Amino acid sequence: MEKKILILCTGNSCRSQIAEGYMRYFAGNKAVVYSAGVETHGVNPKAISIMKEDGIDISNHTSNNIDEYTNIDFDYIITVCDNAKERCPFFPTKALKFHYSFPDPAKASGTDLEIMEQFRNVRQLIKEYCNNFVDENLV
Repeated sequence: MEKKILILCTGNSCRSQIAEGYMRYFAGNKAVVYSAGVETHGVNPKAISIMKEDGIDISNHTSNNIDEYTNIDFDYIITVCDNAKERCPFFPTKALKFHYSFPDPAKASGTDLEIMEQFRNVRQLIKEYCNNFVDENLV
């Protein structure tokens, strides 16, 4: 039976989108993966770009609000930033909750090259997290 995974972030524009892309990739048909934010900021173009570099297309992803998913019975809820964890609305669920606060690449500063490097660093952290999550929880 497929597990349902929700990945939460503040604006569902960057970290949760990257995580959704990798979680879908590593979980394959073992899980249905959703991502949402406590707000919606649209999908960050740099997130789309760095995922494409790694062969994963998230250009069709949408930025969704947590309120859209209150009727889904999730097995796992993963918050990927402290703000989402603090602001996550309560909804009745038996879901196991996980939290890992990844740095926000959308707040990166510097040259375009330096900013993209920070996006790639965060992408790598999220990739490893998702791979490990699938190995440990979706056996």
